[in-house]
Amino acid sequence: MQKAFKNRWVKTGAQAVALTALILGLVSFVGANKTVAVTVDGETQSVQAYAGTVGEMLSSADINIDADDEVSPGVDTAVADGDAITVNRNKSVDVSIDGVDRVVHTTGLTVADVLDQLNVGDAADVSNGPQLELASLSTPLQISTVKTLKLNADGKTRSIKTTEGTVGDALKSEGVKIGADDELSVAAATELKDGLKVKLVRVKTTTDTDTRTVAHGVEKNKDGDLALGKTKTVTAGKDGERTLTYTVTTRDGKEESRKLTSNKVTTKPVDAEVALGTKKPEKKEEPEKKAEPAKKDDKPDKKEDKPVKKASTGGTTASSGGVSANWKALAKCESGGNWSINTGNGYYGGLQFNRNSWIGAGGGKYAALPHQATPSQQVAVAEKLRANGGWGHWPACSSKLGLR
Repeated sequence: MQKAFKNRWVKTGAQAVALTALILGLVSFVGANKTVAVTVDGETQSVQAYAGTVGEMLSSADINIDADDEVSPGVDTAVADGDAITVNRNKSVDVSIDGVDRVVHTTGLTVADVLDQLNVGDAADVSNGPQLELASLSTPLQISTVKTLKLNADGKTRSIKTTEGTVGDALKSEGVKIGADDELSVAAATELKDGLKVKLVRVKTTTDTDTRTVAHGVEKNKDGDLALGKTKTVTAGKDGERTLTYTVTTRDGKEESRKLTSNKVTTKPVDAEVALGTKKPEKKEEPEKKAEPAKKDDKPDKKEDKPVKKASTGGTTASSGGVSANWKALAKCESGGNWSINTGNGYYGGLQFNRNSWIGAGGGKYAALPHQATPSQQVAVAEKLRANGGWGHWPACSSKLGLR
């Protein structure tokens, strides 16, 4: 009986050991089962597995990891119940930066993550909003970085910060107007680079006018009803006007060229008409004196008085040049004695003929204009005028000299 009791005890002890081992195994099994939160590219799921590390937990959930993926905590880290695991997969994003295409590899989730990775400032111009998820991108990400353009225009230099792609677009967005004739140091289509220097020259073409006076002439006509030596203005002269038109080109306000494009008499001058009196005064007849009878005591002189020659109104020939003293004196009064004078007033030579009088009296056979003839030739023509109209052709000086 004692032996039977002993066998029973041994059997009971063995069962107890087996039960204890079973309980301990069960506890160990239950303790190895863990539940963790796994977030992959922003999407979270609950994963329950008998795993000891992050890598085992992800593998048990069929979440494959590439070498470029970002896992936090690391795959070899021990995992505990209730832990959180984050997986950001590596992505290839097509990006165009200032017109240059490239592929960016990133574990980021949004456009903002890519911009941060590229170190692009907030002022850059981006085709998509920064909060857009990369998974939603269907076209390459267009990025224009901020560039500085140094513009020299209108007398000053300034810096323009812009995200535009060309010089022309940058100036347009800045409100810089470029005229049709203005000149840029580079083409407007030039791709904009940071620090590019550009000079803008303002070119303007304008019209300028200038007016000048056209002097009127004098037409002298003989008048038989007007006393010899007198003059009368019949029609007053009036100066005309000439208009000159120029095309003027300036560069940055400085005149570069001036071209005469028109030269017209816009107002014709009106010649003055002057009447020259040729009417000779009537001679008064003096009564004849009766000869008184000779007295007896009167005796004739031994020598008869010689008649005194009167000076010719043409004058006696001077000692030099074949010009009489009277004509020399008249020339001295009219022109200062300069027989070749031409002041541009329409009267020429020592005796101040006008062209019409000179030609009309035959002076053309000597010279085209009076001042081109010799003094004696000028006197020869003057004698013809004096024979026709007297000294009245030189009214002021002839009166001053007592020639009439």
